[in-house]
Amino acid sequence: MDYVKPDQVVGSMVQSGAAKAALGVKDALLRGFLGGAILAFATTLAYTAAAQTKLPLIGALVFPIGFVIIILLGLELVTGSFALIPLAVLEKKATVRSMLANFFWVILGHLLGSAVYAALFYAAVTNFGHIQDQSVIQTIIKTAETKTNGYAALGYDGLAAVFAKAVLCNWMVTLGAVMAMTAQSTSGKILAMWLPILTFFAQGFEHAVVNMFVIPAGMMYGANVTLGGWWLWNQLPVLLGNFAGGLIFTGLFLYYTHSQKKKSSAAEPAASAVPGKVELLAAPAAHRR
Repeated sequence: MDYVKPDQVVGSMVQSGAAKAALGVKDALLRGFLGGAILAFATTLAYTAAAQTKLPLIGALVFPIGFVIIILLGLELVTGSFALIPLAVLEKKATVRSMLANFFWVILGHLLGSAVYAALFYAAVTNFGHIQDQSVIQTIIKTAETKTNGYAALGYDGLAAVFAKAVLCNWMVTLGAVMAMTAQSTSGKILAMWLPILTFFAQGFEHAVVNMFVIPAGMMYGANVTLGGWWLWNQLPVLLGNFAGGLIFTGLFLYYTHSQKKKSSAAEPAASAVPGKVELLAAPAAHRR
């Protein structure tokens, strides 16, 4: 059968987290680079589709293409790892140090991949700056300013809002990574992944890796955003919110309700109670003899 049961999926989550934590620096950087660049491809595709159709939902429908490529090729997306590697730490199959090292090198790879794609994309769609009114470029500039200055204008409420959007985002994104484990066929994996990724993007929630492309690219293209504004009003709170949403609502909640270890420990007392009943029933028989 193509369908994989939830308790088996949780086992796969732990194994996947352990494998990610064991990656060397070179692999974490390269896979993070490719993951960041491919998600940037998907973001500009979504913006292009929305601009051409005047329907933002169409953009959301095509955006999961990038996520699917990343998962099927075994590349790195730090937001997905936020739900997986902590479970490996919990099971003592990875250390906190290896988890943090993975996060650091993959994030660095994302930033490098996003920057390279941003430069190439600008050269491609503006003919090296000769086309100034390119709609997707203007969308990126406006989005970068909204994702930073828009929250800054609200002060602490802005930080709370961006954190909440980040939690909701990665609740869905990590479900996308986990849903890929619920099927064995490629087509089943693609369909399963598509659903939660479409859900987050269509509602405008905050994804750290998407923002690692959109905001620096917007700055590169002329957005009125400072380096400090990018990290203070978006990137740091989004990373923290993504981590909280993925770890709690996907990683820990699924682990504690479907973990084989939990089921095994719950079954042991029931099994040990059976011989006791047999002995009590056997005792009167022995006394009669």
